[in-house]
Amino acid sequence: MASTATISLTPPTTTAFLSSLLPKPHSILTPSYSLFKPKPFKPLTAATTTTTRPNTLRIPKSYAGDVASALSASAATTAGSSPRNLRSRLQNGETLYGLFHLTFSPTLAEIAGLAGYDFVVIDMEHGHGGISDALPCLHALAATGTAAILRVPESSATWAKKALDLGPQGIMFPMIESAESAIDAVSFCRFPPAGIRGSAHTVVRASGYGIDEGYLGSYQEELLIMCQVESVEGVKNIGQISAVDGVDCIQMGPLDLSASMGYLWDPGNKKVRQLMREAEEKVLESRSGGGVGVGAYLSGFAMPHDGPRDLKSRGYHMVSGAVDVGLFRSAAVEDVKKFRMSLIEEESDYSEKEEDKDGDEKYWSE
Repeated sequence: MASTATISLTPPTTTAFLSSLLPKPHSILTPSYSLFKPKPFKPLTAATTTTTRPNTLRIPKSYAGDVASALSASAATTAGSSPRNLRSRLQNGETLYGLFHLTFSPTLAEIAGLAGYDFVVIDMEHGHGGISDALPCLHALAATGTAAILRVPESSATWAKKALDLGPQGIMFPMIESAESAIDAVSFCRFPPAGIRGSAHTVVRASGYGIDEGYLGSYQEELLIMCQVESVEGVKNIGQISAVDGVDCIQMGPLDLSASMGYLWDPGNKKVRQLMREAEEKVLESRSGGGVGVGAYLSGFAMPHDGPRDLKSRGYHMVSGAVDVGLFRSAAVEDVKKFRMSLIEEESDYSEKEEDKDGDEKYWSE
């Protein structure tokens, strides 16, 4: 009898065999540890603290920044230029137009961005929402490429830390009344040794959850710090406040200023307007020396007696023309008014037709 060969049908089950069946390159079975290993902290040096960074495509440093502009700027500007954020736009002499957002509606925030506002102030001082409510609005604004500014409820290190970790382009501190309180506000925005901001930059949204390795070297140059002056005491010290290093913008508060002067809800009062002009002149004088980073820009609310064009003509570089609640209120009231007026007109037209009809019937019945 002829000998027969034994053939093994046991399939190979080794990792090498299974790996050979996968398309190259493959790292599913043997993942690289470097993908998960945290990258070592790089101390700040003169090279990493410069105000300009290589003009390369990367994850945006501020998620509330203008993504579309950043992408177009990559192709249009020269190497080493700064991204187009609020600070750089102000330094270029632009006048920016914005909206205050009190509803904390991501939908309305998205509409505001699509409408073309240069910035939207998410107001945690007078709006009902806090940090968790602000985050979806930041997402919505980032999707439209619109800069977000967070107004905190009070000037404190805790509120500033939580707000800045979300990655807005700007932060607004209310009721700043002295140079000392302005210095404190700036310190809340800076990491030690320049300030007292708590550090969790490797995991927060401001740094792309740690993906933006250049965040520590650029965050100061890309953050707009706004101090709101809205009292008689604040106006008294506004020159010194404007001169504080790190204060980029003075936000005037005409409503609270009028209240502090004894003219509640009367910002158009002659005495209030006169004090406003004096305050504006002092802020503008802080920039008279010229140069980038010298003095503060003027920011303000448009009022019925003081429109956006008026503010611009007096040297304001940031103008807020409306509040989302006010826009919806006005539109809603007008809509209801138009409907009710149409009913009155329709009823009036119907009555006139009935009178004409009765007159015709009476005429023919005679």
